[in-house]
Amino acid sequence: MSARCALTITADLHARLRNHLLPGDGLEAAAVLLCSKVHGSRTRLLARDAILVPYTDCSRREPDLLTWPGIALEEAIDRAEGDDLAVMLLHSHPGGFFGFSDADDASDRVTMPALFAGLGPLHGSAVMVPGGAILARTYEPRAAAVPMELVSVAGVDINYSWSVRGPQPRPVAFTSAMTQELGQLTACVIGVSGTGSMVAEQLARLGFGRVILIDFDHLEDRNLNRILNATLAGAATKKLKVWAFAEAIAAYRGPEVAVPVAASIATREAVLAASQADVLFSCVDTLDARYFADLTAAAFLQPLIDVGVTIPTRRDGSNIAIADVCGRVDYVYPGGASLRDRGVYDPVALRAEYLRRTAPDTHLDEVQQGYLKGTNEQAPAVISLNMRAASAAVLEFIARAYPFRIDGNEGFARTQFSLAAGEEEFSPDEAFPRFNHSILGRGAKEPLLGMPALRRPTVGKS
Repeated sequence: MSARCALTITADLHARLRNHLLPGDGLEAAAVLLCSKVHGSRTRLLARDAILVPYTDCSRREPDLLTWPGIALEEAIDRAEGDDLAVMLLHSHPGGFFGFSDADDASDRVTMPALFAGLGPLHGSAVMVPGGAILARTYEPRAAAVPMELVSVAGVDINYSWSVRGPQPRPVAFTSAMTQELGQLTACVIGVSGTGSMVAEQLARLGFGRVILIDFDHLEDRNLNRILNATLAGAATKKLKVWAFAEAIAAYRGPEVAVPVAASIATREAVLAASQADVLFSCVDTLDARYFADLTAAAFLQPLIDVGVTIPTRRDGSNIAIADVCGRVDYVYPGGASLRDRGVYDPVALRAEYLRRTAPDTHLDEVQQGYLKGTNEQAPAVISLNMRAASAAVLEFIARAYPFRIDGNEGFARTQFSLAAGEEEFSPDEAFPRFNHSILGRGAKEPLLGMPALRRPTVGKS
């Protein structure tokens, strides 16, 4: 069962908090997190910014006691009010106590009513211990505190702090302990076709508690040679890909693991479904879909793994010859270089793709966008290539959450392979420009993803 309540912090913000809250003097310190609220089948709080309470403003700073000024709370209310943000009061326990003291409980009994009065429901408090692990809880009016089961920090590595485990060492990759932890996480696969079906199959069998499947398309006969769990019966009835795949997962994992969403990622329904995930896998074949996956990951502070394959061709006289067999895997963490920063798409390419899609000559679009560039191949025999790329994508996640690389993960923001040349190349995040993205941590604020077309529908008056 996936964690029902989670707090997510970017790696950059977590580093700022850790440096301030644990300065090395052995005394407690304080900060206030301003968080976007994401509701759905689970509640997620996304830390957008922090107010660091100056040490000199605290009337008492001791190893196990802290008194800090109300002006910090007033500033937090002022900043949170306009965007309907949640406020999370955070302080350190430099002695390592991973819990809430009687003094912490007494402080919350005083401060939470003030937050409810100024901002409405859903706020919380948290503690950080040496090493950076965070324990958090939320409050609503006239209700007891509810533990936040998960605090995640996604950067070059992905770190999880669990309320029930405490600050224990991370599970080792490829072990049953990893499987047990994955059972409390939710993954989302955008595009459940060639590579996407293979990614989803791995995620389900690895043990993810939820696997959200997003795809609007249906099965056809030409899909049978490269989409896992596609059947003759499904193709004959043009069954939706996500429903076919959800039924297959239910056969070996049970009925509540797969969450089929029969919609394009460019829709409000799909974006909100994807917002519930702890990690996104983009397995799509259009730039437009990658654009929406990129925005969704940034808005909801989710690590994103984007995978693509291509087979360039060339003319050999009157015949078509294979020029290369290529694959690419990009790992994008919140606040790092986005897919746009990396040149995966840009406004010009998005516009050109739109024009091709809406032009009357659809055959040209099929030729340009298919697996084999420059050929009109309706049922390409690419399952082996897709499996190679899909495996690399899932292993990229495992390497981030359960590090096993000898030289660490810093140099692997992008992996590119050429099977024709027998080469594999890696690029670090620093190889790409990084721009400020105003959408970072925006959450479900209207309009969704900053796009008027995704705004919440208004109810007509009778």
